[in-house]
Amino acid sequence: MGRTSILLVDDDRELDLMLTEYLSAEPFSIVTAMDGTEALDLLTKENFDLVILDVMLPSLNGFDVLRRLRQALSVPVIMLTARGEDIDRILGLELGADDYLPKPFNPKELVARIHAVLRRTARGMEYPNQTVTVGSLHLSAATLEATLDGRTVRLTGTEVRILEVLARGVGQAQSRAFLTERILGRTLSAYDRSIDTHISNLRRKLVDAHGRGIEIRNIRGAGYLLTGNREGQT
Repeated sequence: MGRTSILLVDDDRELDLMLTEYLSAEPFSIVTAMDGTEALDLLTKENFDLVILDVMLPSLNGFDVLRRLRQALSVPVIMLTARGEDIDRILGLELGADDYLPKPFNPKELVARIHAVLRRTARGMEYPNQTVTVGSLHLSAATLEATLDGRTVRLTGTEVRILEVLARGVGQAQSRAFLTERILGRTLSAYDRSIDTHISNLRRKLVDAHGRGIEIRNIRGAGYLLTGNREGQT
């Protein structure tokens, strides 16, 4: 197997050097960018398996980079955020980041997050060559693609895996703790709203302008439940 190609975007040169050395001990090939403009230029020229993206960057901040990146690419993204800045983490997830890690962090935790993100965004991870159909939704885990009423729905790898779990258990509530462990690869903590934010993104993407589409309900005390088609407003 080849090395996993990772783009590290951070303007802290010492951190870049330390992480490049540390991550290169894994089966990772690291390319660095010092600002957002350079990162977007690299992303148009090269294919990367994962992006590690700091929020605070010169020229374009991490959120602006993520917005532009998500217009065309579904490459997994881990955001690096300032510790205690919950709004940064929530905004990053809302814009399509797969996970976040607050600074300062232990490099071992970053490696664990990288492996977890790569596992859940791998094509055909659990059910290769199978398509899940719920109402007008067709979801292919093998290609990380979804269509709703014939239109393509752009999803991140994390969103695909959440939707896959909900769709395969349609009509059954899945707890936040289960989804966090199964999809994000970690134990749910008291203030971790990552799954809720990913679900919010899915809800927005799975309905049309008239509110028609697929409904994901929040069942108090039980978790999230995918029910099927939603009629919307007439």
